[in-house]
Amino acid sequence: MRTTAFQRYLNNFRGFSREIWILALITFINRAGTMVLPFLSKYLKEDLNFTYNQVGWIMVCFGLGSMLGSWLGGKLSDKIGFYKIMVFSLFSSGLCLFTIQYITSFAGLCFGMFGIMVLADMFRPAMFVSLGAYAKPENRTRALTLVRLAVNLGFAAGPALGGLIIMNIGYNGLFWVDGTSCIVAITVFALLVKEKKKSAFENHDEEKAVTTSVFKDKVFWAFLFVSFATAMIFFQLFTSLPLYHNEKFGLSELQTGLLMTLNGLLIFALEMPIVGYLVRKDSSKIKIVLWGTFLMATSFYTLLFNFWAGMLVIAMILISIGEIFAFPFANAFALSRAPKGQEGRYMALYTMSFSLAHIVSSKVGFEIIADLGYQANWFFMGTLGLIAVACCYWVQNLLRSEKQIFK
Repeated sequence: MRTTAFQRYLNNFRGFSREIWILALITFINRAGTMVLPFLSKYLKEDLNFTYNQVGWIMVCFGLGSMLGSWLGGKLSDKIGFYKIMVFSLFSSGLCLFTIQYITSFAGLCFGMFGIMVLADMFRPAMFVSLGAYAKPENRTRALTLVRLAVNLGFAAGPALGGLIIMNIGYNGLFWVDGTSCIVAITVFALLVKEKKKSAFENHDEEKAVTTSVFKDKVFWAFLFVSFATAMIFFQLFTSLPLYHNEKFGLSELQTGLLMTLNGLLIFALEMPIVGYLVRKDSSKIKIVLWGTFLMATSFYTLLFNFWAGMLVIAMILISIGEIFAFPFANAFALSRAPKGQEGRYMALYTMSFSLAHIVSSKVGFEIIADLGYQANWFFMGTLGLIAVACCYWVQNLLRSEKQIFK
């Protein structure tokens, strides 16, 4: 029985092309190497002695660079191809990471962080487009899930490795290792994967847009709001929630870390089997996103019951399962919605919704907490999630109308 269950689990990882496995590998190398990010604000405050206000502005420049990079990466992927953008993005951002450690002025770091994120985040939409080219249509959602697993494993390994490097070498070591990981990852990709201009597979996706411009695609813009809202509430996991753990329940860094580990373990163990099952059932992507968003919203309403620390575990389980439903199928919907030749533009706007949420989430969350307290923030985030659920329902109806008109 155990062997059968294990074999069934492994079957979810079968059927991918060699290129998809290499993409997952370089994503893991790159994400594990991105150990500067968890320590960036700490480095700016403690090593360079910037004020909280200055750190905040540098992080705003970081987010704005991410948004511009996402847009450029998508647009240029449509123009000159995703392969060239991926190679250029990781190689150039690796070189920039070597040099940015020598910039110590406030203005210099604002420009430097903006520039490096423009280069670095050109990679994300290009990578999404590459999955459309190297994976068969029936495997694309699972391929996106495989890459998400690589990202999560990389993020799990990165901070621990980063902490060891800081203890033994100092903050400068982070920039050297991060830059090297970018260059190594893209060198492996360039050596092992040949450029492919477009997908060799036919795609008869019923969710494909019927408009000629992404800016006229009402369905996609409604969907982008859903992506933005789910990302807004998800990023609370890394901003307000760790502080709440300590201030309300007195949890140590280790206990907060164990809660975050629970999130990673649930995703690692359950995401691929759940996604594989739902793909085999040919379930509606937007309907699955709706249920995932509902679970994420519910997790924040759960936090309103603040009389028992065990509610933190329940909330973490709910948001983790919601994430498993929402994010892989949101990625797949965005890619499947794009008309041929516009995949880059669609994935650019999709990744930009996450970049914008990253900027807004912590700012809005901390402002609410400062004025009204943690409970008001949890209620706001939960309600934002329910508005996104209603928007998902509206998108479902719009898709049904499209199918009837163009039958």
